[in-house]
Amino acid sequence: MKDLIKAPLKDLIAEADRTRSKYIGRKLELCSIINAKSGLCSEDCKFCAQSAHHSTDISCHPLKSRADILAVAREAERIGAARFGIVTSGNRPDKKEIKRIAHAIKDITNSMKLAVCASLGALSKDELLLLKAAGLSRYHHNIETSPGYYSRIVTTHGFKERLDTVKAAKDAGLEVCSGGIIGMGESWEDRIEMAEILKDLDVDSVPINILVPIKGTRLENLEPLCVDDIIRTICIFRIKLRDKTIKIAAGRETALKDFQALGFTAGANGMLIGGYLTVRGRGVEEDKELVKEVERLWAG
Repeated sequence: MKDLIKAPLKDLIAEADRTRSKYIGRKLELCSIINAKSGLCSEDCKFCAQSAHHSTDISCHPLKSRADILAVAREAERIGAARFGIVTSGNRPDKKEIKRIAHAIKDITNSMKLAVCASLGALSKDELLLLKAAGLSRYHHNIETSPGYYSRIVTTHGFKERLDTVKAAKDAGLEVCSGGIIGMGESWEDRIEMAEILKDLDVDSVPINILVPIKGTRLENLEPLCVDDIIRTICIFRIKLRDKTIKIAAGRETALKDFQALGFTAGANGMLIGGYLTVRGRGVEEDKELVKEVERLWAG
């Protein structure tokens, strides 16, 4: 563990890049999401602008219609995403909402080439099987951080619920996307433990979100991580997780700025495009240029 924390960063980047090349090759996965139900969440996650425990300037809306979800999916396909994620606020949707989402998933899989993902909270295996039958390919449910630090970030539901949901998705035969957020005040040991737990869970895809301190949340005054710490974290996750997809998600634009391509030299092989839940992303053309730059770097 100390070797990963203390190793010269350039050496760690080189090792992570070799690991990515050996186990992943040049596969770059692009995903896009829809904030299908926004705000008024009863959970108290300290980082989240959608929590009802915070006072933030975000747009709140109920679950979007099937037509609206389908329209955003078409746009995701147009801009080059291979995967499209349907995301809702709250601990879990009700039965009517799950049925509407299932119909939307079926619409998308029947009319587009997109692989459909969903992030709907703590669903049961039966609910996940219903979504799989509609065409869902991957379920997203972050563990957020290490179990020891978790209670300092969330108190309205426990870390075990997170693990149980990931396991339920795997039991349902779905691929699983699960990662967390760095820059919430956690230690290096917390980050490494999170990577090790994700490895033990054998998840398929790991999004690394970089905290964007949002005004009105309880983490709004945290100092942002420096670029070196973000890059080191990406390296550690690649070295630990080897053949898993590692995505740079929320915060890549504001935290890495002109060093985004370095994240892909440091082991990442995926990213979200087209914006996030309550934070705007970069323009599509800028991200297309970034993709070209990454492909050039990987080609040597």
